[in-house]
Amino acid sequence: MRPLLAQLRAEITMVFTNGETVFLTLGIPVVFLLFFSVVHVLPTGVTHPVDFLVPGILALAVMSTSMTALGIGTGFERGYGVLKRLGSTPLGRGRLLAAKILSVLVIEIFQAIVLVLVGYALSWHPASGASTGLALVVMLLGTVGFGGIGLLLAGTLKPLVNLAVVNALFVLLLLLGGMLIPLDKLPGWLAAVAEVFPASALANALQQCLEHGGSVSGRDWIVLVLWAALAPVAAAVTFRWE
Repeated sequence: MRPLLAQLRAEITMVFTNGETVFLTLGIPVVFLLFFSVVHVLPTGVTHPVDFLVPGILALAVMSTSMTALGIGTGFERGYGVLKRLGSTPLGRGRLLAAKILSVLVIEIFQAIVLVLVGYALSWHPASGASTGLALVVMLLGTVGFGGIGLLLAGTLKPLVNLAVVNALFVLLLLLGGMLIPLDKLPGWLAAVAEVFPASALANALQQCLEHGGSVSGRDWIVLVLWAALAPVAAAVTFRWE
């Protein structure tokens, strides 16, 4: 347990002492929430854009941490031989991966607290009957799915290629994931394509839980569960430690 806790502490410290990672995981979501809540340029379709944006930005935070930050960081650690060395220590590969997963969850809890507080400061209020517990389950599934995608790319691509692919995928899913722009504002065929990815399922599920106070649709559950099951398995099968 002690090696695991030591590595967990190291993982969290590395995140919060790296300016680029802090900006990616916390700065970008907060800036987006502040800017688009005040400057009404997005076709959110609601009177108060913050009501649409808080669930969407929470989904963005999950994606930026569990896919982008984890994928890029792990890719460079693999390229520099750090993973190979840590895996051969008493820490072991299992506890190394556990520390990375736990660090992502800790960071996401911190993100969620900050974003919810910012949302309240912008006059956001969850819908009557909003289910926080259901939202947490949805975010956990999204974390596992996006984490699997990040590790899949980090474990198979060269570090610089991985950096480019992860960033490109982040931007693509940001635009097509329903986090800033509702899917019904996209062309029909493009919305249909976007619905098979975890970004749109996560954002839509959180909006249903927090903005509308309703239940998550069966389609969103299926998409989230499939990505949460398949992406980590694909990462485990294909991951190369060096």
